[in-house]
Amino acid sequence: MTGRVEATLAELGLTLPQVVPPLAAYQPAVQSGVYVYTAGQLPMVEGKLPVTGKVGGEVTPEEAKELARICALNALAAVKSVAGDLDRIARVVKVVGFVASAPDFTGQPAVLNGASELLGEVLGDKGVHARSAVGVAVLPLDAPVEVEIQVEIQVELVQD
Repeated sequence: MTGRVEATLAELGLTLPQVVPPLAAYQPAVQSGVYVYTAGQLPMVEGKLPVTGKVGGEVTPEEAKELARICALNALAAVKSVAGDLDRIARVVKVVGFVASAPDFTGQPAVLNGASELLGEVLGDKGVHARSAVGVAVLPLDAPVEVEIQVEIQVELVQD
């Protein structure tokens, strides 16, 4: 049975991917109390990065914004892996995004809007969050974008 959040994803033409396996010694997501924290999620699609390089260099800001959406989708998959059901999300608390940036690129917030907008489309008011958008020199595997999220989950699923 598919929950409401996954039904919304389907309406948007999106499918929740498999959890991206860790690249090193960490877990894709962990739960502590009512919070689920994801590791940084790269824009992996079927085990590969669709694009590599620096935003404002080899990667356009528009491409990077789409990659941030993929990161957010991968983060939701990681949340589901520990929460069991995305309908348990009470709210997205914080999004942190890293943008591998060319030296003169300053549009990190616009890139991270891809992740923020996806969370809003999928979760509505529960997707509204605090956020940091940070420009960095390089990311793992030469990824242009990396996103991590923190969500609060409901202890028990509330039925409407």
